Amino acid sequence: MRFDLQVIASWIEPGSRVLDLGCRTGSLLAHLAEQKATLGTGIEIDEEAAGRAIAKGLSVIHGDIYEEIEDYPDNAFDYVILSQALMQVLDPETLIREMLRVGKLGIVSFPNFTHYRNRLQMLFTGRAPMSKELPYEWYNTPNIRVIPIIDFRRFCKHLGVPIVKEVAISTHHHDEQGKVITFLPNLFATFGIFMLGQGK
Repeated sequence: MRFDLQVIASWIEPGSRVLDLGCRTGSLLAHLAEQKATLGTGIEIDEEAAGRAIAKGLSVIHGDIYEEIEDYPDNAFDYVILSQALMQVLDPETLIREMLRVGKLGIVSFPNFTHYRNRLQMLFTGRAPMSKELPYEWYNTPNIRVIPIIDFRRFCKHLGVPIVKEVAISTHHHDEQGKVITFLPNLFATFGIFMLGQGK
């Protein structure tokens, strides 16, 4: 399992109710069910990925996360997870607020756009950076946002959403190995992971 998902899994309490937005083939949900006896549900827009998750016996809905999340009542889940998908979200503010309506805690992870290699690429080539974490040209990327760790903190402050826990990591997109970055994470971390609480 990806290193960022390992970190997220370590934050989940046993027996929790979990909603995974953009769950792909359900690797995190399957791990949590097996290791922590969680009650998990996933939402995945890609039909093939959703089908593979369902074939594993997971409770996964094929649909749009904006539409499907509206159907859940307040505090239906202990955790709502959005892993490496925030870059593709049209309205992050609305989605984060919905996550924290249906879940007591939200967990968000994303590639850190201001990693030093991205900065150097832009400085020395003058081109939009490409990396293992952001492996697309500007014209064919599914990502519509670039997110520095420091700006996500500012975004949470703007929303009035408390950051319960955060960790910055250095790992490649699908690697199972990685390390926690504590020194200048906005410069040296490839991913940020945040646990968010329900504001006042």
